[in-house]
Amino acid sequence: MITKAMKQGLSFAFVMAFLVGCSSTDTKTDEDAAGTGANGGVTTGTADGGGLGSSDGMNDGMEELDKVIYFDFDQAVLLPAARSLLLAHAERLRNSDASARLEGHADERGSREYNMALGERRANAVRDFLVLQGVSRSNLEVISYGEERPLALGSGESSWSKNRRVEIDY
Repeated sequence: MITKAMKQGLSFAFVMAFLVGCSSTDTKTDEDAAGTGANGGVTTGTADGGGLGSSDGMNDGMEELDKVIYFDFDQAVLLPAARSLLLAHAERLRNSDASARLEGHADERGSREYNMALGERRANAVRDFLVLQGVSRSNLEVISYGEERPLALGSGESSWSKNRRVEIDY
C-alpha cells in the first residue's frame, strides 16, 4: 500500500532528478571543481570528460546521465542528490537489457585494505539502491579499486573529494 507520504517522496525525487538533469553552467566554482558543490555529491559530466548532452548508443540521443557519484569522507551513504541521479539510472537500466559495472573508489587516506573495503561498500550502496528500484542484480557488477585509480592526484581536500566516488560504466 502506497501512502501519501511515499507518493510525495517519490514526486520530490523525480522533480529533483529532473532538476539535476537540467542544471548546467558554463563556469565552475571552487566547490564544483572539488566535486563538493551545492548538488550534494553529483557533478555534471562524466569521469572521462564527457558532459551532459553527449550521446551514447544506449540512450538513443537522449541526454547522457552523470556517471559519477561522490561520497563524504569515510562514508558509503548516498547523498540526496545522488539518489535522484540513481533513480534516472535505474529507469534506464530497467528499460533495457544493458548491464553496468559499479566501480568503487576511495581517497589515499587509510590503509590499502581499508580503502579497498570502503570502495566496495560504496559500490554496494549504489548497487543496493538500484536493485531496490527494480534493476536486476544480475545486470550489476561491483568492483572496488580503493585508492589505486585516483581521478585527481594530490594530497588535499580538492583532490580527495574527487577520489571518493563510484563510477557507473555501461
